[in-house]
Amino acid sequence: MKRQNQSMITEFILIGFSNLGDLQILLFFIFLLVYLTTLTANATIMTVIRLDRALHTPMYFFLFVLSCSETCYTLVIVPKMLTNLLSTAPTISLSGCVAQLYFFVGLACTNCFLIAVMGYDRYVAICNPLNYTLIVSRATCTQLVLASSFCGFLISVVVNVLVFSVPFCASNRINHFFCDISPVIKLGCTDTNLKEMVIFFLSILVLLVPLVLIFISYVFIVSTILRISSVEGQRKAFATCASHLTVVIVHYGCASFIYLRPTSLYSSDKDRLVAVTYTVITPLLNPLVYTLRNKEVKTALKKVLSRYLLSKTV
Repeated sequence: MKRQNQSMITEFILIGFSNLGDLQILLFFIFLLVYLTTLTANATIMTVIRLDRALHTPMYFFLFVLSCSETCYTLVIVPKMLTNLLSTAPTISLSGCVAQLYFFVGLACTNCFLIAVMGYDRYVAICNPLNYTLIVSRATCTQLVLASSFCGFLISVVVNVLVFSVPFCASNRINHFFCDISPVIKLGCTDTNLKEMVIFFLSILVLLVPLVLIFISYVFIVSTILRISSVEGQRKAFATCASHLTVVIVHYGCASFIYLRPTSLYSSDKDRLVAVTYTVITPLLNPLVYTLRNKEVKTALKKVLSRYLLSKTV
């Protein structure tokens, strides 16, 4: 009978924000506004980088790829979340849950590796500027992006196999607004300690290893900047790293809070709030940080807009 119950689960109920009642309508409009702004901001960043030749450098190539990845990342989570906020039966099929977790983990891991690659790019640009174009060539950039994506989705395959090889009990209620690792694996009715240990090790590999490499890069970067004689030179060098550091702190901070701890410490309400940050807010923060804090991007944006307006008037 137990096996029959397990095999009958073909869909999950996403509890999400159902405990908030009528406030879900307000959340729908807030999240929809943030989502549309995120899509617009990332599309703007990608368009400006594509159209302005001054931004055809490794740094902005990586930013273009990150913006593209962040856009896909939000597409995996937010549309379904918005639909469920208006639904009386917020469900997701088993196959839909598998696909959502696969693309969510794959893109999230890819973003972690891409941000580390961007740190390496800043390290070479500041610490070895004479050989920058030789070291960070177009071919190297492409290889680094492909390697980041390959590793990210390979890890996602392993995570999906670990999570969905667990037999699920009669309960199909996921205490979250999307299919995340901890809420799904908690529905298993067998001992999942070994699987959780493997997932925790993979989380360390994805989060702590790149973070340590970024930290080492910035130790060398700061050391090099402090040896620059002019204050203006130091200011410009620090300015090129400020946007990247902001993204590092927000991205790795939120992800580490959720994934670098045992599943037994999962707290649904607190974790849902943090999950909103890294699935809805952070993808918006990245383009805003790189636009508002980056003089080159702002200049390029003005040039593209002026060319567009000029073409309209002619």
